[in-house]
Amino acid sequence: MCFRYSITQKAQLLNQVVSLRWTLDFEPVFHANGFEFPLMPVITSQEPDQVQAYHWGLIPHWAPSMAEAQKLRAQTLNAKSETVFEKPAFRSYIPKRRCLALSDGFFEWMDFNKKKYPHYVQAADGGIFAFAGIYSHWTEPETGELFRTFSILTTAANPMMARIHNSKERMPVILAPEQWEAWLDPDLTKEQVQELMRPCSESFLKAHTIDRALARPGFDANHAATLQQVHYPELDSPAEQASLFGG
Repeated sequence: MCFRYSITQKAQLLNQVVSLRWTLDFEPVFHANGFEFPLMPVITSQEPDQVQAYHWGLIPHWAPSMAEAQKLRAQTLNAKSETVFEKPAFRSYIPKRRCLALSDGFFEWMDFNKKKYPHYVQAADGGIFAFAGIYSHWTEPETGELFRTFSILTTAANPMMARIHNSKERMPVILAPEQWEAWLDPDLTKEQVQELMRPCSESFLKAHTIDRALARPGFDANHAATLQQVHYPELDSPAEQASLFGG
């Protein structure tokens, strides 16, 4: 699963990597919580020449009311790649309305001895990548307000992420910059889309443990200190190693 992520690069550095027209004023985000439905930088298949602000949490175009939209988007932060062509909330968007959610890290929890240990996961080179996503445009019936929203696709975890996210063994679909153009191509076949929704290689990622305060209700995590490494000696124990690696 993927419910929290970051994009911390400074605007001028981002523009060097993502040399597109930005239609939003960008500030580094050290911790975005999906359940707050934040506006995040997204590139869509309809307008691949620009980076736009979309709310995380997809609202299907057929949502009948704001109350129903609010309920639905709490359930659509992620879309399973295995069922995205079948689920009513997603199947209209995966064929043609695919997007890239720009990121440079995400957060996942390891379960050990009935405690949860947060990890910050990045590209091995510390650079920018993108989550494979789908997007929707929904108009609120009473006010006519347009909501641009997206969902992040998930897949089975690679071995590294299975050790970290050991309760669910899932991970987001991560695309390196050289895969972005293909993902946004509206003419891909279903089989070609499915081929891109595979777990990335272990070698593409690195991770470290961070402060467990991240899970504390009301904790302000949107600052650089959130990403600093915190060492937990108990995770170095032989019992932990046996638990994680099957010894």
